[in-house]
Amino acid sequence: MNSAGSTTQGLLPPAGFGVYDSSMVGPSGTYFQPESESDDNGEMELYSVSWNQDYGCFAAGTSCGFRIYNCDPFKETFRRDLKSGGFKIVEMLFRCNILALVGSNINTQYPPNKVIIWDDHQSRCIGEFSFRSEVRSVKLRRDCLVVVLEHKIYVYNFMDLKLLHQIETLANPRGLCYLSNHLNASVLACPGLRRGQVRVEHFGLNMTKLINAHDSQIACMTLTMDGLLLATASIRGTLIRIFNTMDGTQLQEVRRGADKAGIYSIALSPNIQWLAVSSDKGTVHIFSLRVRVVGEDRATDSAVVRGPALCHQNSSNSLDALISSSTSSNPGSSLSFMKGVLPKYFSSEWSFAQFHLPECIQFITAFGSQNTLMITGLDGSFYRCRFDPLNGGMMVQQEYIRFLKTETRPG
Repeated sequence: MNSAGSTTQGLLPPAGFGVYDSSMVGPSGTYFQPESESDDNGEMELYSVSWNQDYGCFAAGTSCGFRIYNCDPFKETFRRDLKSGGFKIVEMLFRCNILALVGSNINTQYPPNKVIIWDDHQSRCIGEFSFRSEVRSVKLRRDCLVVVLEHKIYVYNFMDLKLLHQIETLANPRGLCYLSNHLNASVLACPGLRRGQVRVEHFGLNMTKLINAHDSQIACMTLTMDGLLLATASIRGTLIRIFNTMDGTQLQEVRRGADKAGIYSIALSPNIQWLAVSSDKGTVHIFSLRVRVVGEDRATDSAVVRGPALCHQNSSNSLDALISSSTSSNPGSSLSFMKGVLPKYFSSEWSFAQFHLPECIQFITAFGSQNTLMITGLDGSFYRCRFDPLNGGMMVQQEYIRFLKTETRPG
């Protein structure tokens, strides 16, 4: 069994951390070394890309350090580089100065079994955790920090870095773990102890829900901001399912395709109207959702724009998800009227909109404003495309950037 040893070099500041600014390039101190100009000549490797909690920024972990990018408008806000090796995990906390970093295998100072809590305003490490095995992922909320190992998850209080919870999981080499980000709903989803099972922890309610989501092993999942809804895909990659995390009921099932695929990411729009999926097949699919929440204000369009009617609610028994009508619908088979007679495939809901990308490159997606989807990949590319919310079909590319190039550096 893996166990953690924690060494705290300083306590984290309370909520209300400083905010990143594009002009904040500041002194690097002894930890981050000045960048070599050779990094843009093909020698730098991109290890990871990850969104912040509101999808307004993303972090790129490289063989030289890390970089932070603003999405709209697109701009590199700052970078930190070092000579000892790069970071395979860079986790932001919204737009504040605190990051969680995990070194790559070639990092001579910070190995991949250590989590560094970095305060970029102070340009120093303010806390670190060492583990007996490699860290698979790190997740942050304003009140907690979560470290994911292959068979265990540790949840720490963000104020004093004290251990709050330990969760055993099935083998989890992908580091699957997702947190709600609404302050009043503390929810965590991770693999359970059985194949295809998702464990959902409602910490505020002191409740655990086990959801048997798939027959095969879980490959990808995500939560809504308040943790009420869960979307999952298995290693087969054909079906995506949406569940109510309070009672475990399945609310909707959509089909990406008929052939097996490796799912890279699942994204839910803030208004819970759309779901996007990226895979190794090179096509991003958008699906129309038919789920809503009791108490959601559907009388005004403003509720749809700000979406998170979900987000003003605490985790309570009133959070019961229901099926609702939608102005858009996913296409189905012409034989779907024979549901129950023909195999389930013929009654499937297919994607509403699509966008084609290079195959076998890992891309992650997030919804932007005004019916746009943002896509960033491990080939160092960023796309912004628009979809038609009424008619669907092929999305239109609006922006394409090779973000590791020098022209995206902060001014």
